[in-house]
Amino acid sequence: MVNPIGAAVVVGLVGCIYKALKPPRPKICGSPGGPSVSSPRVKLKDGRHLAYREFGVPKEEAKHKIIVIHGFNSSKDVCLPVSQELIEDLGIYFLLYDRAGYGESDPCPSRSVKSEAYDIQELADKLQIGPRFYVIGLSIGAYAVWSCLKYIPHRLAGASLVVPFLNYWWPSFPARLSREAFGRLPRPDQWSYRVAHYAPWLLYWWMTQKWFTSLSIRAGNMAVFSPDDLEILKTLSSVGEEKITQQGEYESLHRDMMASYGKWEFSPTDISNPFPNNEGSVHIWQGYEDRLIFYKCNRYISQKLRWIHYHEVSDGGHFLIFKTDRCEAVIRALLL
Repeated sequence: MVNPIGAAVVVGLVGCIYKALKPPRPKICGSPGGPSVSSPRVKLKDGRHLAYREFGVPKEEAKHKIIVIHGFNSSKDVCLPVSQELIEDLGIYFLLYDRAGYGESDPCPSRSVKSEAYDIQELADKLQIGPRFYVIGLSIGAYAVWSCLKYIPHRLAGASLVVPFLNYWWPSFPARLSREAFGRLPRPDQWSYRVAHYAPWLLYWWMTQKWFTSLSIRAGNMAVFSPDDLEILKTLSSVGEEKITQQGEYESLHRDMMASYGKWEFSPTDISNPFPNNEGSVHIWQGYEDRLIFYKCNRYISQKLRWIHYHEVSDGGHFLIFKTDRCEAVIRALLL
C-alpha cells in the first residue's frame, strides 16, 4: 500500500503546484461573463482590441498629435493637468490608450517590448492621425517609447520619457550603475524584478503568494514616495481605478513586469538619433527626489546619447508630471 499512497501524495502535490503556478483565464472585455465595453476601441490585425480616449482639439484641426502611454497599474483614464488654454494655443490632440491587458484592451499573450511599438503604430493608423506623431511615456510606460525609438523611429515627430523606468539587466548598461540602482530598491521589489527577469513562469505564483511582500507600492509602503509625491497623491483622482486590472492582474500587471524587466534585444544606449537633422527632439524628465527611479541612471543615458534633452527637476519625485506647471513644461519642450 505504500507505493500507491506515495504516488497519490506526489500526484496531489504536483497538482497543487501546477494550480499555484498557472494563472487564471483572463476575463476578456465583451466576452460572456466578462466586463462590459464602454470605451471606443480599434481592432488590430491580430484580432485584439485596443481601447482609447481622445481629448484636445479635433485631430483634423490639430497641429500636434500626441500619444500618451500610461504607467504601471494605470490606464488611458490617467488625467494630465494641462490647461485648455495651452491645448488651444498649440493645437494639441491627445490620444491615450489602454495598453494590452489593461482596462478594456484585450490581453496579448505574446506581449513584449517590441509589440508595444507596433501596437502604437497600428493604433495611430487605425485612427488616421497621420504619418508622424509624438509619444509621451510615463514611468514603466516609457519602455514603449524606447521601443518606438528602436523599431518605428520614422513614425515619430518627437518623444518624451517622463520618470522612465529602468531595466537592471539592460545589455550594454554599466553593471556597477545597475547594481547601485538595484540596491536602492526595497528588498521585496528586488525579488519581484528578479523573478520577472529570471523566472517569468514563476511570477504569477510569486505575486499572489501570501508569505512575502511582492511589491512595496502594492503593499502600501509609502516610504517609497518622496514628500513631493505624497502631496501630489492627495490630489489625484481615483476615477476608473476599478477597471485597470479587471481582466486579471496577470494579463495587466504581471505581463507588464515580464516584458519590461525581461531580456531585451537592445539597450537604450545603443539607439541611434532618430532626428539627425533636428526635425524632432527626444527628452528625458527625471525627478532628483524620485525614490523609485534612480536619477543617476537616466543621467547616464542622456550623457551617452547627447541628442537627448535631459531635464532634472530638483524637488520632483515620481509623480512630477501631475503638477500643471511641470506637465505643461514637458509638453512645451516636446512641441516647441
